[in-house]
Amino acid sequence: MQLQLFRTLWGHGDDIHRSAAEAAAAGFSGLEGGLPGAPIARRDLAQALEDSGLDIIGEICTGGEGDEWWIPRREATVKDHLATLEQGLQNWDESGLSPRFINCMAGLDAWTLGQSVEFFGAAMALGAQFGRTLSFETHRSRAFYAPWTTTAVVRQLPEIRITADFSHWCVVAERLIDTEEEALEVVIPKVHHIQARVGYPQGPQVPHPAAPEYRECLEAHQRWWERIWQSQVLRGYQVSTMTPEFGPNGYLQTLPFTGRPVADLWSLNLWMGQTERAHFEAAMGAPATPFANTSRSLASSLHP
Repeated sequence: MQLQLFRTLWGHGDDIHRSAAEAAAAGFSGLEGGLPGAPIARRDLAQALEDSGLDIIGEICTGGEGDEWWIPRREATVKDHLATLEQGLQNWDESGLSPRFINCMAGLDAWTLGQSVEFFGAAMALGAQFGRTLSFETHRSRAFYAPWTTTAVVRQLPEIRITADFSHWCVVAERLIDTEEEALEVVIPKVHHIQARVGYPQGPQVPHPAAPEYRECLEAHQRWWERIWQSQVLRGYQVSTMTPEFGPNGYLQTLPFTGRPVADLWSLNLWMGQTERAHFEAAMGAPATPFANTSRSLASSLHP
């Protein structure tokens, strides 16, 4: 099995051509992000992918609207979430782009188990109808916000695919989730994609994963990711996809009063990609995609 790295478009800035070129130069296989709403932005994305030779993993968020479209509305029903999913799938079809698969931030944390099962069952059917592979993300505010809710749904829908962003579970549980062995045993065999952000018991993103004070957190996530890789090998995967996903918008810590970020996001994600490439090769005895040497050192990703 081979590991392929994807660059998140979350917080990448306004220049999609530069972002794609940087990702390609660093040895990433593609980008991951939502479909832009404006036609000109969609054309720019398509051109950037063509020019850089990169693939894309698409994203759809259900149940939101307006300026905070990624946050599900509390009053949104199962029907509402399915309608936004269907519209998102239609938009990807009309875009002319061919995402590798589509990652979904889906559902609502306040739903009952019955509502979640109803939604995900219908969502999987929609994916099949559109000929798209859907992978559903473990994320706060969503139906898969916690190990236990996710486990309950997976047991009823064993064909479901999961995007593992276990950083969220660390916050919800307020502990590293090695304690949740039952959930890990149920969910890991369903993981299709990894979003590689390191969380800790008080937040979804450590200031820097290389910092020695967060070594325990990094090593815990690496244990979980390694188990996912092993499971994917047993399931016959030829390629495992991973998106280093350190991001902005309250995730990246800032200094009081000045609002100055404590690190540079692209450097954080580059470091995460380099580290997991080496981790994968050591753990699995198999090559990851080539990762280009970068002139940006670890030190350059930290502000003095």
